Amino acid sequence: MTLPTSRIALLVTASALSSALVPAPAAARTTTAPVASDTSSHPQESGADIIVTGRLISGNADPISAPVVLSGEALTRDLRPQIGEMLASLPGVSSTGFAPGVSRPVLRGFDGPRVQVLLDGIGSLDASSVSADHAVSLDTLNIDRVEVLHGPRVLLYASDPAGGAVNAVDKRIPRKVPEKAFTVDALGSFGTAADMVNGGVATDIRLASRLVAHLDASYYHSDDLRVGGHVLSPQLRAQTLAQASDLADAGDLTGAATLAQQANRRGKIANSGTEGWTLGGGLAFIDDGGDIGVSVQRLATDYGIPPRPSADPEATSISLRQTRVDLRAGLNLSGFLKRLEVRGAYGDYEHAEIEGGEIGTQFHNKAVEVRVQADQARRGIWSGSTGAQYSSSQLDINGDEKLLPNNNSDRFAVFTLQRLEVGRFDLEGALRYENTRIRTIPARDYRNFDQYAAVAGAAWHPTDTVTLSFNYAHGERAPSAEELFIDGMHDATQSYERGNPNFKVERSDSIEAGARYNGGDIAASVTVFGTNFANFITAVPTGEVIEDFPVYQYLQAPARFRGIEAEGGVTFARWGDKAIKADGGVDYTHARLVDRGPVPRIPPVRARGGLQFDSSAFTLRGEVEWNAKQTRVTENENPTNAFTLVNASATWRPFGEQGPLSLILAADNLLDVTGRLAASETRDFVPIAGRDVRITARFTY
Repeated sequence: MTLPTSRIALLVTASALSSALVPAPAAARTTTAPVASDTSSHPQESGADIIVTGRLISGNADPISAPVVLSGEALTRDLRPQIGEMLASLPGVSSTGFAPGVSRPVLRGFDGPRVQVLLDGIGSLDASSVSADHAVSLDTLNIDRVEVLHGPRVLLYASDPAGGAVNAVDKRIPRKVPEKAFTVDALGSFGTAADMVNGGVATDIRLASRLVAHLDASYYHSDDLRVGGHVLSPQLRAQTLAQASDLADAGDLTGAATLAQQANRRGKIANSGTEGWTLGGGLAFIDDGGDIGVSVQRLATDYGIPPRPSADPEATSISLRQTRVDLRAGLNLSGFLKRLEVRGAYGDYEHAEIEGGEIGTQFHNKAVEVRVQADQARRGIWSGSTGAQYSSSQLDINGDEKLLPNNNSDRFAVFTLQRLEVGRFDLEGALRYENTRIRTIPARDYRNFDQYAAVAGAAWHPTDTVTLSFNYAHGERAPSAEELFIDGMHDATQSYERGNPNFKVERSDSIEAGARYNGGDIAASVTVFGTNFANFITAVPTGEVIEDFPVYQYLQAPARFRGIEAEGGVTFARWGDKAIKADGGVDYTHARLVDRGPVPRIPPVRARGGLQFDSSAFTLRGEVEWNAKQTRVTENENPTNAFTLVNASATWRPFGEQGPLSLILAADNLLDVTGRLAASETRDFVPIAGRDVRITARFTY
């Protein structure tokens, strides 16, 4: 195969820039970019995704395990500074809800290192998996779409497919040359629950026929979050009032009054305000032979950590900064391969925990990640992708609260995903080998783990409207440095955490079966799944208390996860450009540690239903979401009560469906109920937001 000179130059330049991104060994968690999907020959399979627009299934689907995609006006309506909160209403997705300024997505009951959170296929290159109080370094205002992935494609990101992955596709490295001299995308919003102001602007500028520049900036600010009732859960209120009574009996009237005030607090979560900004720019060369682009981002966010009740409360907040450089380069080929792509990123991350107005513990993480992926041209019934990736990160912690030794993590992986289409059957297989090395600094402890993962799936299309699918997955995950070596008091999480340096590779075996129907005006999907872990790693509360902080101990034990996700939609009236639609869904995860009881922090049954009116000028939507009580909790963990959310939104497009302006008025939790997320470590003193009315304006030119 002979490459034209321009393509050789692109490849050489990409390799040089990729090498430039890799300083001395230091970098990130293993992740990969998503595979480009071939257009399927099956009539039902018009695309690779289930597209969620107004939370209604479009019916497009990857044959084996369809990703859910949030994009367009649905993305604008649900936009939040934190990725976990933004995705929390999608099927099978909850949020860690640690604080208004920090939340990670929870997929099918899995969170932390089991759920890869990616920016255009590359890790977030931060310290968000070190602890639940660390925010994900992601500029949500600069995202085009978000994919929630399960099944074979997850092996292109990690060796543990059980939890899945979240991939946010951003606009910072342009993917096409705009037809106009420049484009502008601007957004601004205001929300009443925390007086949040949120805004951003991005522009792509055509510098030449094949050269595009990108610039963007965003800002958000919120005050303390308003809630519908008491801040503390009934159990924690009773415990706090009992402690206040004990202090009063002991003669400490000041401490007793402080505790009583916290126990009876209503209406606002103290120390929960947030503020942040980003600046970014990118440059891309794009032609028929390929493309190459780089981008730079500077992100800053400051947020408060709501306090656990204490007779001597001390406000803790986090000041987070990250500089990130990204590279994407690709060659469009002819022959066996249709595209060869290089992705790389370097991140310089730091955050400081501010305690009582002074800098306490500081976290520094320098990380790099590089991946190469080759996409095969479709040959009859056969297509696929193969690649390799390397990541390295070095985490340094300074301060009195050094609960984790400095450490370096290196990962190398090779992977492949292959697909066959045979008549009305689709077959997919994915393999991944990954090596993980974790070393504490100075070199006292060293761990080396080999992980092997495989997924095999099949889909049958008995008719043009029906798909039946099944897949089996074996996954292996190396324990993280935090799970191995953490040991100490953590003011930000307000807990004492202990790891175990003797942990082995966590192994799981999963099955997933699904059925999908797309009949035009009617679309539906149901998925059932089960995962058995030989040695599941989790942190459980022991009941022990050290200096008023509960103790969490990491342990490794067999575990069983079972669950279901179902959703459907029907358009039952159409006239002209107008339509009335209804949709609904339910998800549930049941998880237990064998011979020990329930897995901690598992979301309960959730059901929702909505009604929507669409036209070229207006979209009106109302929905109800019911969250069941969660009484299946581990020892020393409090149950959560059921709650029901009523939400409504109205979108006005004054210049029509293709016009430049959209105005959205949305109201969440209209009844101002108090609810607590079972997946949250802080649910006893951080309830969900109260009534929140938001107005959002988006302008696109």
